[in-house]
Amino acid sequence: MYSIVEYKGLKSDYHCGYCGQDDGKASMGMWAHTMTVQDYQDLIDRGWRRSGMYVYKPVMNRTCCPQYAIRCHILDFKLAKSSKKVLKKMTRFLFKGEGAKGDGIEPMDSYNEDIGIGHQPATCTSEVNIDLEKPLKIVSLEEIPKSAEVLENPQTDSADDNRDPGQKHSSAEANDSTESCKSVPKPGRGADPNKPPCRKAKDVRRERKLKKLLQKQQQIEMADVSQHQETSCDSPNTLLLQHRAPQANQPKSLEEFISESLSPDAVHQLEVRLVRSSPPNSQFTATFQESYQVYKRYQMAIHKDPPDKPTEQQYTRFLCQSPLQAENPPDGPDSGYGSFHQQYWLDGKIIAVGVIDILPRCVSSVYLYYDPDYAFLSLGVYSAVREIAFTTELQKTVPDLCYYYMGFYIHSCPKMKYKGQYHPSYLLCPETYIWVPIEKCKTKLDQSKYSRLNEDPSAEDENSLQNLNKVLILYRNTVMPYNIYRKRQKRVNDEAAVQQYASLVGQTCAERMVLYRN
Repeated sequence: MYSIVEYKGLKSDYHCGYCGQDDGKASMGMWAHTMTVQDYQDLIDRGWRRSGMYVYKPVMNRTCCPQYAIRCHILDFKLAKSSKKVLKKMTRFLFKGEGAKGDGIEPMDSYNEDIGIGHQPATCTSEVNIDLEKPLKIVSLEEIPKSAEVLENPQTDSADDNRDPGQKHSSAEANDSTESCKSVPKPGRGADPNKPPCRKAKDVRRERKLKKLLQKQQQIEMADVSQHQETSCDSPNTLLLQHRAPQANQPKSLEEFISESLSPDAVHQLEVRLVRSSPPNSQFTATFQESYQVYKRYQMAIHKDPPDKPTEQQYTRFLCQSPLQAENPPDGPDSGYGSFHQQYWLDGKIIAVGVIDILPRCVSSVYLYYDPDYAFLSLGVYSAVREIAFTTELQKTVPDLCYYYMGFYIHSCPKMKYKGQYHPSYLLCPETYIWVPIEKCKTKLDQSKYSRLNEDPSAEDENSLQNLNKVLILYRNTVMPYNIYRKRQKRVNDEAAVQQYASLVGQTCAERMVLYRN
């Protein structure tokens, strides 16, 4: 399987959706006609991202709002206080129906991060689309031009994020008192003397917590006594058992927060379904219209698009089409690798959809859209922690898959800095492509929008371009290394473009992906 790309080069001086500057953005781009998940994994680890079939890399030292790739290590993930509040708010809504609709809508960053708000890339047309279905001829890398031998090899497979920066919480969150605290006075007599006096809710909670701690301590002590009786007095572990200190209260894990909200006894039922979007499976096709209608409402309400702008064609090109080849290796996740939609079903209808890519080392978040009527649930934050939980489940069967990629972090844009709350997070150094803890980056980014994040001044890009001759080229339906292509094409004058492309994707991808030339 080959990744086949068509390099488009620099796109500059266009509108920035982050700061509003009309001519501040600059990025390098290419069309990915088909791409393996491993190649895309390696590309996003060099600062590339996809929007539909278009893959782009911001020119960090030139663009007005430098976009740093950000990822979270899920094995060490710790829930932030703000995320816990969102999870508790969802639990209250599902169990009691609490929450005021229409409350907490805030501006979102959910748009195509390269092109700008509402401007999706135009459809790419070239002869390579026709040739994709034909067998490709392969010229060996060791082959010399004088005795070039063409081997037949059939082509087997051809083919931001937005996160809610944290929405205002419902006033119901602060009113957690119990009915048992209320005392109704008799007319003219004051409080009922036969009932206990009213107590403050915080005192009741404190007493419950103390009672639980005492019960837990008693259980530990009883277990110690039981184990002590079964252990020989001569054992050195006996004293440790006798003097074991009670364990402190362990905070709830993300999985516990989610599981306690998904009870069959709840007022509302929430279900998250994973459907493959490219190539679309039967579940995706069956729910396409419902999912599209949610997207259309979202674009009109949140981004103020006119009704005729979010068309089915635009939705399909932006969020359904993907260059990633679906792969199902035996040692991979049950879902396989590739592009998917995570649909959030509430009481039998779709209220939100998270667009994700499942790759060899990560789950990459592409986009989120939701029904504006449910903005009060802070679905941006909720879906992010659900995707982190999903990544954790995948990691149990695929050990290397232990990262959650959140797209870009823009330190100079206040509404995008919320991504740093997912701990531990790392930013990609734009010069050495090393991941650096975000805590070490913030001081540098406070001083300058663009910064080399790697603290080692002698460090270099370990995957930089070393040999241009090994770059793979697709020319006239034949795959060949660049040195052979250059000698066959006598009037070739594209060496600068090929070198620029190979430098941006790195030596590894340049030798593995195929660059289309006409």
